[in-house]
Amino acid sequence: MNYKDFFKGKKITMMGLGILGRGVKVAKFLAECGVELTVTDLKTEDQLAPSLKKLSKFPKIKYVLGRHDPADFSGKEMIIKAAGVSLDSPYIAEARKNNIPIEMDASLFAKLTVLSTSNVDIIGITGTRGKSTVTHLIYSIIKNSGRRVYLGGNIKGLATLPLLKKVKSNDIVVMELDSWQLQGFGEAKISPNVAVFTTFLPDHQNYYKNDMDRYFSDKANVYRWQKESDWFITGLRVAKFVKKNDKGGREGQRIIAEKKNIPKDWKIKLLGEHNLANVALAAEAARKLGVKESTIKKSVEKFKGLPGRLEFIREAKGVKFYNDTTATTPEAVMAALESLKEKKGRIILIGGGADKNLEYDEYAKVVKKYIKVLILFKGLASNKIISSLGKVKFPVEVFDNMKIAMKFAVANAKKGDIVLLSPGAASFGVFKNEFDRGEQFNKAVKRK
Repeated sequence: MNYKDFFKGKKITMMGLGILGRGVKVAKFLAECGVELTVTDLKTEDQLAPSLKKLSKFPKIKYVLGRHDPADFSGKEMIIKAAGVSLDSPYIAEARKNNIPIEMDASLFAKLTVLSTSNVDIIGITGTRGKSTVTHLIYSIIKNSGRRVYLGGNIKGLATLPLLKKVKSNDIVVMELDSWQLQGFGEAKISPNVAVFTTFLPDHQNYYKNDMDRYFSDKANVYRWQKESDWFITGLRVAKFVKKNDKGGREGQRIIAEKKNIPKDWKIKLLGEHNLANVALAAEAARKLGVKESTIKKSVEKFKGLPGRLEFIREAKGVKFYNDTTATTPEAVMAALESLKEKKGRIILIGGGADKNLEYDEYAKVVKKYIKVLILFKGLASNKIISSLGKVKFPVEVFDNMKIAMKFAVANAKKGDIVLLSPGAASFGVFKNEFDRGEQFNKAVKRK
């Protein structure tokens, strides 16, 4: 089936346009395919102005902005919902009542690829922490092997559905998949050929209403619908959790990949024990795709990590600055501090922010052990952190912008210290998103 024939003339409502670029690319692709498209978003026309400008050459797109209209969820052949839209949405319920299929960008791509293109390998990577690093490392390894490979899923500004224009037989698509995107795979009852599950820790509990079972159920779609010939790769901790909590899971052939499996002569640049686990998972996935061991080793040794993930920005006046803005859970901050343990007592930690219904008791114990100054951004998570810490011997200050926070950090930093942005919380309220938070930190650091 040709994807153009599939979409041409279809009446589709796209729920959620957003401002990060992915929604724009999906809308553009659908419009180019001749879809009779309605785009609806709770954000206003002013808020979405940058996205709307990019779609201005498609005058036939109908927009319903600042609200949703129930009428747009009837009389359609498909609803394509953005990742952040809850499946409990009353508008999704309206669509189901009208027997309209609910689709998502990444899973719809996977479904149509199976129908239209033979021998395309889809690798899906999920997990609370580590999925971005593993995704990009697998992509790098495969690219270095000479096979044609594409990135998809939860990559900033990247839409997966438009890859239908490019992907051909024998290609590989490597997808980072968050729990929301995996709802779409569950709806479609499909899983990637190679599934990698990095870690499972509390996160997004504001969305999941403190229901970890529901969070896990979405994550488990990465392997739940695999065929017997497929591969499910994970670490021992997640494997034990899966065995205990998902009796009905139909996993592919399971491979346990642990950091102890990494050859001792590999010279790995990434910091921290958690990144050794990431390397082990990526290497095993590459092996299952037939990549030579020499290529895997060379690629791993070249890989320097990703922006905003314990990223070294610069050293100024003997002080080192690290950007770990994507550390949005307490466990991620704890991992970062452990990775910098040689600087115990010399770390100025910048964190806190908006709450995701997470707990900070264990975080507080680790923070007390490692840091000399704690700087928090205003928000409910910061209130929780302060409460969990109790009495401390180091300064704790709360600010509502990066400029003042950085000024305080630098004033308290001495030669040999580290300033670490590792929030352990969501960015909203003070920043637009985690990328904005990281970019503001980088700009402030580069002025020093």
